[in-house]
Amino acid sequence: MENVSNYITEILILIFLIVTFLQSGLDKLFDWKGNTGWLKDHFGKTFLKDAVPLMVGIILITEVLTGILGIIGVLEIIFYGTTEWALCATILGALTLIMLLFGQRVAKDYAGAFTLTGYFIINIFGVYLLS
Repeated sequence: MENVSNYITEILILIFLIVTFLQSGLDKLFDWKGNTGWLKDHFGKTFLKDAVPLMVGIILITEVLTGILGIIGVLEIIFYGTTEWALCATILGALTLIMLLFGQRVAKDYAGAFTLTGYFIINIFGVYLLS
């Protein structure tokens, strides 16, 4: 339990990222048609309109992988007191959010892009603490 008390902030950030990314990735997986349909409309007037299924697939993979790495990272902290996998999770999470931000900006969804800022701040704080 000493590792939990020594790394409680990092563990809580990882749990936040696990919930955020796993839920989002699994939603894309189980509602592929709904997500791609909505995003085809969202990107309909951009140069990305024909790449929506590929983009959703890439984001799905990075989100689920971030969540899995986050789970491994929490377990690694609790049992070994090390943070390598946790750092990998936060870095991949940050890169995923940057990809999402790029898409929102291209689609001119500035409110959606702004919403990602809160997630990014928490994520990058995790990178800072773990590096």
